[in-house]
Amino acid sequence: MHFIVYCKDKPDSLGLRMANREAHLAYVRGSDCVRIGGPITGKGDEMAGSVLVLELDTLDQAQQWSDNDPYAKAGLFQSVEIHPFRWSVGNPDQKG
Repeated sequence: MHFIVYCKDKPDSLGLRMANREAHLAYVRGSDCVRIGGPITGKGDEMAGSVLVLELDTLDQAQQWSDNDPYAKAGLFQSVEIHPFRWSVGNPDQKG
Protein backbone atom coordinates (compact mmCIF):
# COMPACT_ATOMS: atom_id res chain seq x y z
CA MET A 1 0.00 0.00 0.00
CA HIS A 2 1.22 3.50 -0.78
CA PHE A 3 1.00 6.58 1.43
CA ILE A 4 1.55 10.27 0.72
CA VAL A 5 3.42 12.06 3.51
CA TYR A 6 2.96 15.85 3.26
CA CYS A 7 5.06 17.86 5.70
CA LYS A 8 4.88 21.64 6.00
CA ASP A 9 7.81 23.39 7.67
CA LYS A 10 7.37 25.89 10.47
CA PRO A 11 7.77 29.51 9.32
CA ASP A 12 11.34 30.80 9.04
CA SER A 13 12.85 27.36 9.65
CA LEU A 14 15.22 27.03 6.69
CA GLY A 15 18.22 27.04 9.05
CA LEU A 16 16.78 24.13 11.04
CA ARG A 17 16.05 22.25 7.80
CA MET A 18 19.59 22.74 6.52
CA ALA A 19 21.14 21.75 9.87
CA ASN A 20 19.30 18.40 9.72
CA ARG A 21 19.32 17.82 5.96
CA GLU A 22 22.16 15.28 5.80
CA ALA A 23 20.63 13.15 8.56
CA HIS A 24 17.24 13.34 6.83
CA LEU A 25 18.70 12.34 3.46
CA ALA A 26 20.58 9.43 5.03
CA TYR A 27 17.34 8.26 6.68
CA VAL A 28 15.38 8.52 3.43
CA ARG A 29 18.07 6.86 1.31
CA GLY A 30 18.45 4.07 3.85
CA SER A 31 14.73 3.30 3.88
CA ASP A 32 13.45 0.60 1.55
CA CYS A 33 9.92 2.02 1.72
CA VAL A 34 10.51 5.42 0.05
CA ARG A 35 9.38 5.39 -3.58
CA ILE A 36 9.73 9.10 -4.40
CA GLY A 37 10.23 12.29 -2.45
CA GLY A 38 11.56 15.79 -2.34
CA PRO A 39 11.08 19.28 -0.97
CA ILE A 40 8.15 21.53 -1.69
CA THR A 41 9.05 25.15 -2.27
CA GLY A 42 7.62 28.46 -1.18
CA LYS A 43 8.46 32.04 -1.93
CA GLY A 44 11.65 32.53 -3.88
CA ASP A 45 11.97 28.77 -4.48
CA GLU A 46 12.96 28.31 -0.80
CA MET A 47 12.37 24.82 0.64
CA ALA A 48 9.18 24.91 2.70
CA GLY A 49 8.30 21.28 3.37
CA SER A 50 8.53 17.73 2.08
CA VAL A 51 6.40 15.29 0.11
CA LEU A 52 7.15 11.58 0.01
CA VAL A 53 5.46 8.45 -1.28
CA LEU A 54 6.00 5.47 1.00
CA GLU A 55 5.18 1.83 0.34
CA LEU A 56 4.24 0.12 3.61
CA ASP A 57 1.56 -2.25 4.88
CA THR A 58 -0.29 0.05 7.27
CA LEU A 59 -0.97 3.67 8.12
CA ASP A 60 0.59 3.03 11.54
CA GLN A 61 3.86 2.01 9.85
CA ALA A 62 3.79 5.17 7.74
CA GLN A 63 3.20 7.26 10.87
CA GLN A 64 6.07 5.53 12.67
CA TRP A 65 8.38 6.10 9.69
CA SER A 66 7.41 9.78 9.61
CA ASP A 67 7.86 10.20 13.38
CA ASN A 68 11.42 8.82 13.11
CA ASP A 69 12.47 11.17 10.30
CA PRO A 70 15.30 13.38 11.63
CA TYR A 71 13.39 16.45 10.42
CA ALA A 72 10.40 15.47 12.57
CA LYS A 73 12.62 14.71 15.56
CA ALA A 74 14.25 18.15 15.19
CA GLY A 75 10.84 19.85 15.35
CA LEU A 76 10.99 21.20 11.79
CA PHE A 77 7.40 20.56 10.80
CA GLN A 78 4.39 22.75 11.45
CA SER A 79 2.14 19.96 10.24
CA VAL A 80 2.32 16.44 8.85
CA GLU A 81 -0.47 14.74 6.91
CA ILE A 82 -0.36 11.08 5.90
CA HIS A 83 -2.92 9.69 3.47
CA PRO A 84 -3.37 6.35 1.70
CA PHE A 85 -2.58 6.82 -1.99
CA ARG A 86 -3.60 4.85 -5.08
CA TRP A 87 -0.66 5.34 -7.42
CA SER A 88 -2.47 5.08 -10.77
CA VAL A 89 -0.31 7.07 -13.20
CA GLY A 90 3.45 6.67 -13.57
CA ASN A 91 3.75 3.79 -11.11
CA PRO A 92 6.76 1.76 -12.31
CA ASP A 93 5.31 -1.39 -10.72
CA GLN A 94 2.02 -1.11 -12.59
CA LYS A 95 1.62 -3.39 -15.59
CA GLY A 96 -0.03 -2.16 -18.78
